[in-house]
Amino acid sequence: MIKYLLNKMLISMQKKYDYDVTYMQDILSADLSAFFKYLKFQSMAGYRGGLPAAPLYAARLRAILWDDCGPCTQLLVNMALEAGVPANQVSAIVNKDLAALPDELAQIVEFTDLVLDHNPGADDIRPHIRAMWGEQGLIAIAFSISSCRVYPALKYTLGYGKACSRVVVNEQTLTPSDKNRSVTG
Repeated sequence: MIKYLLNKMLISMQKKYDYDVTYMQDILSADLSAFFKYLKFQSMAGYRGGLPAAPLYAARLRAILWDDCGPCTQLLVNMALEAGVPANQVSAIVNKDLAALPDELAQIVEFTDLVLDHNPGADDIRPHIRAMWGEQGLIAIAFSISSCRVYPALKYTLGYGKACSRVVVNEQTLTPSDKNRSVTG
């Protein structure tokens, strides 16, 4: 019965976001204990640390793009829009158009890319992140970056990974490319 109810929850998510939940259904079907571990992970992934939606999704989107998971990127785009992040900011985050973003979001986009590249230039931005959002905000950004990397790795490992080809933001089609991953420093 519990598997039935959890599967209904997954189907609801699939309908709401037009997102393929087969990998989660397969985990649920194969190992209920593993599925519960997956759900526990979701609480870390959802930690906000008092941050507004835009900085969280800036980190999440850049992290998911780094690992090139098309359906996951689209899911996060849809969730960002649902959370109230303006479409022009979502597009600028995906395209790494720093000039089109408010400074605090541009810093998070750049910081995220530097962190993912293991570039010491992130050390120069971290104090600004702390000054804007505090230690809790930095932790929320760290959790956002870290957790978003799990989903593509999990999906690719289980055979469900898809390369990112296009992302739709309010009927505008974007094609992320390697140039959007480049970092400076």
